Amino acid sequence: MLTPRRSTVARAVSLATVPLVTASLSAVPAADAVSPADASLKGAAPVGAPRQPPAVGAEPEVLCTLDDDRLDEVSGLAVDGATRYVVNDGGTRVEVFALGEDCQVREVLRHPTDPYDVEALAVGPDGTVWLGDTGDNRSRRETVALHAVTPGGEATLYRLTYPDGPHDAEALIVDGSGVPYVITKDVLGDAGVYRPTGELTSPGPTPLERVGGLSYTATDTPGGPLGSIGSLAVTGAALSADGSVLAVRTYTDAYLYPVPDGDVVAALDRRPARIALPGEDQGEAVAFAPDGALLSVSEGVGSPLRSVAGAVDVVDGPGAADGAETAPQAPADAAEDTAGDGEGSGDSGAGLDTLPGIAVAVALAAVLVIGAGRLRRR
Repeated sequence: MLTPRRSTVARAVSLATVPLVTASLSAVPAADAVSPADASLKGAAPVGAPRQPPAVGAEPEVLCTLDDDRLDEVSGLAVDGATRYVVNDGGTRVEVFALGEDCQVREVLRHPTDPYDVEALAVGPDGTVWLGDTGDNRSRRETVALHAVTPGGEATLYRLTYPDGPHDAEALIVDGSGVPYVITKDVLGDAGVYRPTGELTSPGPTPLERVGGLSYTATDTPGGPLGSIGSLAVTGAALSADGSVLAVRTYTDAYLYPVPDGDVVAALDRRPARIALPGEDQGEAVAFAPDGALLSVSEGVGSPLRSVAGAVDVVDGPGAADGAETAPQAPADAAEDTAGDGEGSGDSGAGLDTLPGIAVAVALAAVLVIGAGRLRRR
């Protein structure tokens, strides 16, 4: 049965009494200190690392507008040459829209397979379009799934299982060898990176393994449904056309990692450069154009498709030094050293420890309401 997609703020506030958080700063623990040897798996930066890389790159420019009424909940974006593919949240069948450079629908790839909750899109090296049927707001799915769709509209279902219980995930990439990676979504910014333990089988399930983690602190980039809280949650990912740059986006920002020799796991050990994507109400889709520009779009009919020119070049700039540990998440003692010194504002970003506890409680309750109230089936 379909449920309403959005809930009111009043309902979100009423859920603040749920015993998941309390109206105090202690409700949001600081990140644990992690040794450099463990940093790549835990997704935390070593002691003394900056809390947030400064925003770099050009301002996003509007390319065209997705004004087709069918494109009302675009949550995935992928590019193959001159063709841009988009996919909506949820749905009752596999349905991928192929767009021209003017954002008009040129073709629709359909298959009667009924997905659970499609949230992401990627294109493999052979041109196969992969749908990430990985949404799980209530954390109750025993399996998630990928749907591999050929240009002719044939679809293959691959079920997957996590090694550590259910996760909600909205980000998917497929590397140059055709291996898919799923990146989970966490409102506190701790995302897990998973890949299959072996060759995919249909229908499966194929076990996943955790190969790394990414952690982010809040930024002051405007946009998203939840303000600064939304800047922590991973909502999309993409690889550049040559596989040399990985982009991971939140509702408000994109983090670009250099990928050495196509090794996605090694990329997780690099410090990213951050590109601000302000003003997207529900930004969940990201992709690279063939020329290295970063494309992004928000949900909602009439949303603009925007481009950040030359985005792949920023990985050589500030915050992307080779060998640096990934993920600008300060450990506990570093957070204490910087608390109250004014460095949590501006481009450096602000950690959750700078937010009033009651606001955190209300915001997290709102996340629960929005997640539970979105168009979800079963």
